[in-house]
Amino acid sequence: MTDIDWNSGTWTTAPAQVDVASDGLHVTAVEGSDAWRTTSYGFVHDTEHALLVPFEQDTAQEVTFRLDFTAQFDQAGIFVKVDETTWTKAGVERSDGEESLGAVVTRGMSDWSLSPVPGWHGREVTIRASRSGDALTVRARVDDEPWRLVRVAPLDPASRVSAGPMCCAPSRGDLTVHFTSWTTGPADASLHPED
Repeated sequence: MTDIDWNSGTWTTAPAQVDVASDGLHVTAVEGSDAWRTTSYGFVHDTEHALLVPFEQDTAQEVTFRLDFTAQFDQAGIFVKVDETTWTKAGVERSDGEESLGAVVTRGMSDWSLSPVPGWHGREVTIRASRSGDALTVRARVDDEPWRLVRVAPLDPASRVSAGPMCCAPSRGDLTVHFTSWTTGPADASLHPED
């Protein structure tokens, strides 16, 4: 994997504060920032803080951050965008008192999947998005533990796509996420590990 320069991307929505430091990128989210379209809640939020660069076919991006959330819906991970109504966000979100690994896949309307990750708090989480064929494959791990499959979603191979680190703070104004790494490399060779 090759490092991506923190200064090379473009923000979808400017954060409250951004600091590039020797230990990574520190991003303070704006209160109320979020990404969601319609389903169940009835609103559209497109104020996520996502730092995006082109995401080419047959490549992968990995985003690593320190997990130290405390408020409802604090979230960080990776954002993969085709256009305003076609995107995926994947990472860890604090919901109803616990941190969960999940993804929101949006094609006109959003869906949401979550799985609790007890024991991940205070550790480094890596989210990996891999683009190959007609699919986006999302995996995640904490520290150097094995990868977990999070989601496989359709992604048109002809689409122009961008991706990068993302955070949101729907319920507070003082969330700062410490991203420690942003890298790119070849896409996953297969959906399932070889025996």
